[in-house]
Amino acid sequence: MTDSSKKEQLYQLIRSNPFISQQDLAVELRLSRSAVAGHIAGLIRERRLLGRAYVLPDQRPVMCIGAANLDRKLRTIAPMQLGTSNPATAEEVYGGVARNIAENLARLNLPTSLLTALGDDSAGRTLQDHAESAGIDTRGSLKLSETATGTYTAILDDRGELVVALADMALYDRITPAFLDSRQPQRAAAAMTVVDLNLPADSIATLLAGARADKVPLVIVAVSQPKMARLPASLDGLRLLILNRGELETRAGRALPTEADVRAACRDVQAQGARDVIVTCGSQGVFHTKGGELVWLAAHQVEVVDVTGAGDAFSAAVCWSLYQGSDDLTLACRRGLKVAAMTLESPDTVSPLLAADVLDEIHDFDMSAPLFPLQG
Repeated sequence: MTDSSKKEQLYQLIRSNPFISQQDLAVELRLSRSAVAGHIAGLIRERRLLGRAYVLPDQRPVMCIGAANLDRKLRTIAPMQLGTSNPATAEEVYGGVARNIAENLARLNLPTSLLTALGDDSAGRTLQDHAESAGIDTRGSLKLSETATGTYTAILDDRGELVVALADMALYDRITPAFLDSRQPQRAAAAMTVVDLNLPADSIATLLAGARADKVPLVIVAVSQPKMARLPASLDGLRLLILNRGELETRAGRALPTEADVRAACRDVQAQGARDVIVTCGSQGVFHTKGGELVWLAAHQVEVVDVTGAGDAFSAAVCWSLYQGSDDLTLACRRGLKVAAMTLESPDTVSPLLAADVLDEIHDFDMSAPLFPLQG
């Protein structure tokens, strides 16, 4: 067998498992360790590999980092009564903010990868199998033995509105700076990184530093008011922060009852280093920054089936829009509101109707959504 055919076999083995060791490659191909190292060096020179543990894809992917959970949804059949037993329906679905965003992006036909932590249990294996079948590359994720996969339990009322949620997500504390450093070539090769705040504070700081060094746009998506404490004081390197009004109030340390208060808080976040901020306000709509001003877009009025995943769908569509090369946040938010509305009308966490042509219909000249720059 020629050297070139051995090198091609080695490349295919790395494509199937980017974290395979040189020793395993040597055993599999019956080569010396030095011969394997030589072939890898050649592939790097040819730009077919970007370094250890990363294969150069046809397109640079969006990398999502954060939670991938088993979600349990319990929904009351009649109006909820607190302090007593309520008849309800129950179901288990795949969830987690980073995972949900990744699936939405994959359905929108973007190359997508997911770095998460999974337990060595049936939930972890089915989560990974489902992600791979949806077109999400999970090969760099952390596998934890003797650890349960993360869970999120949502209690919904008879209208599908969230009443309370309970999250068991301590395993994401294992996505440490050291783990992220071990995936640095993979991270540097991404076109964009999307991170949820289920990661530890020092890991978020590591990713901000990486965004500054690698010039890869970083989007951070908040997950709850308590976890806003994980966001560093300095946000230098952050392309976009997506959060709801309550989370912005937590960051600001004060109530934000008026548009002027929201604008002032967003300016503070920009002064801390974030280039832009999007503030979601549920069924009302969204604010987004535009220079030093704030723009308001009203939400689509739809018949809500289930609110679960709507915010993640919004974030995914915004990232899809930015990935296309447009910095127009108004356009991105219009697209986000469209996908969020589709998700609200679906019983699924990720709408099965989602496809890239849904967003192709929304262009920068489409003014169907109301737009109100706020003065003063």
